[in-house]
Amino acid sequence: MKRLPLTGIRVLDLSRILAAPLAAQSLGDLGAEVIKIERPGRGDEARRWGPPFLKDREGRDTRESPMYLSANRNKRSITIDLARPEGQDLVRRLVERSDVLIENYKVGDLQRYGLDYDSLKRVNPRLVYCSVTGFGQTGPYAAQPGYDTVFQAMSGLMSVTGLPDGVPGGGPMKTGPSLADFMAGQFATAGVLAALYERDTHSGEGAHIDIALLDSTIVAQTHSVATYLATGQVPPRRGTEGNGGLPSQAFACADRSVIVICGSEEQYRQFCEVLGHPELARDPRFATNSDRLHHRKELASTFGAITARWASAELLAALKNAGIPSGPVNTYPEVFADPQVQHRGVALTAEHAQAGPTRFCGSPIRFTGVADRAPMAPPVLGQHTDELLREVLGLDEAAIAALRGKAVL
Repeated sequence: MKRLPLTGIRVLDLSRILAAPLAAQSLGDLGAEVIKIERPGRGDEARRWGPPFLKDREGRDTRESPMYLSANRNKRSITIDLARPEGQDLVRRLVERSDVLIENYKVGDLQRYGLDYDSLKRVNPRLVYCSVTGFGQTGPYAAQPGYDTVFQAMSGLMSVTGLPDGVPGGGPMKTGPSLADFMAGQFATAGVLAALYERDTHSGEGAHIDIALLDSTIVAQTHSVATYLATGQVPPRRGTEGNGGLPSQAFACADRSVIVICGSEEQYRQFCEVLGHPELARDPRFATNSDRLHHRKELASTFGAITARWASAELLAALKNAGIPSGPVNTYPEVFADPQVQHRGVALTAEHAQAGPTRFCGSPIRFTGVADRAPMAPPVLGQHTDELLREVLGLDEAAIAALRGKAVL
């Protein structure tokens, strides 16, 4: 493979906020051309979700929020008023020349503009049309709106996240980042890729993909949900404690916390040796993983008292030498200073139209022997309107000026 796999695929991104824009961004990372269609004058609501805001070259706030920046790299922005017939016609003309459309409007909203799937498949039968909504296209909640935290709550994710009841700070808790949005975006990406494959290898026809944040967040809980469905047992909240062998949790050192995972009996014995307490491997309370499971609190307090006397760097070095999975509990500055993260090039720099050189995350998907695409910073509102109308639809300056005079652009 000498090029990114989606080179030559054109995606129309009619979505806003986070989940669906993340899906379009992922397709762009894989080589697709992504055209972000936004409302004139306002654009994606996520642009305004600050402070903080990106600073321009003079240090002043722009209208670009980190929320927007996180989901819109490798895209070009065009402004089109979908409420105007001329705007609807422009979108249909773009659809004729595109492979994928991603949207996250309320169920039925785009039908009034003639931009729903049934209408657009008559324009382009090969179109893969992906709808991302809170509750899906069907069901008693289909018309209801919602945001990430709603779905973390309704899916049960918050019920198994956080510290146990009865301890300080105990109770249900959302994850820091918007993981419901992220997971739905990744399922949407997978659905689009599957539909493109089916279209190009079998039927020659497009498809309508229905992604719900609630569904996605439930399914993404994997073994926690499987435990309940298979046994009827509800997994409790356990803070930083892992899901395999014990001890597997954060332990406080003299300067900061580290994560230690003992996934086998051998790793547990090695952990005891590293700490200078080999006798704990023979302690009847902790001799087997089953014993440790029955004495969780005593296990945590016993080992926590020992690790508190260590400097984290010394303990991590000793654990590494012993082959015990472990790592520091990093802050973001520590994450991006880490030599492994720097080697992998997780943070990229690209030229932003207002801010100049700007850092943001790239895609974690790498293809051996294929050069990554040169990163494009998230676009400012309407940055590529004229360029795209000329390049994709063949409009001349007079036609573009006429549309702008009618406030279509």
